[in-house]
Amino acid sequence: MDHEISLGGETFHYRETGAEDAPPLVLLHAMGEQASDWDDFAAAVADRYRVLALTQRGHGRSPYSGGYSYARMCDDLLLFVDALGLATFTVIGHSLGGAVAIRFAQAHPDRLTRLVLEDVTALRTPREYPPEDRPDFDLPFDWDMLLAMRAEMATPDLTVVHRMADIAVPTLIIAGGPTSSIPQDQLAEAVERIPHARLATIDVGHFVHTEAPAEFLKEVNAFLAE
Repeated sequence: MDHEISLGGETFHYRETGAEDAPPLVLLHAMGEQASDWDDFAAAVADRYRVLALTQRGHGRSPYSGGYSYARMCDDLLLFVDALGLATFTVIGHSLGGAVAIRFAQAHPDRLTRLVLEDVTALRTPREYPPEDRPDFDLPFDWDMLLAMRAEMATPDLTVVHRMADIAVPTLIIAGGPTSSIPQDQLAEAVERIPHARLATIDVGHFVHTEAPAEFLKEVNAFLAE
């Protein structure tokens, strides 16, 4: 079901699947995607979890209000779970969503029960993009968001890397393998730095949960059942 929720005076969109009294599972999409990107996965786990897929700012039906940054998206997540009354929850973040989830886990270690990071955006290596003009067709995201987040990726905050040990919850990192655009050695480094982490590689590229849904589901189910 689609919902709207007021967070900090702005209206955000999210999708909810599963029973309201089930353990909460929050999903954060990649850059350029939105909550519906998780629909197939949400349907597969809705018999056990209350699945809450947030459309992050600058995407879909959530605010296009500027001021885009990882830090602000992390604040949005805190407002979201507080508004829903979630004392603790599990979060799965893909790419951009994973980078937001890492920062949340470092800032609010008492709020998470488990953490899943799917081919998370590079943490150490600067990513540079050639200049390009906005396409002349409708986009499902704010072009200014894309430019702002690419600028932040060009100058990674190494404090985030150095604080990996602050992530106190069991963590699963799912890597997309050598065909992914994400530096895979940095995912392995994150596993070494996070105290209770393990790595699973599914060699299908960056969009693991959509390109290999059965394998992704198997890894996540096994991890959440531990």
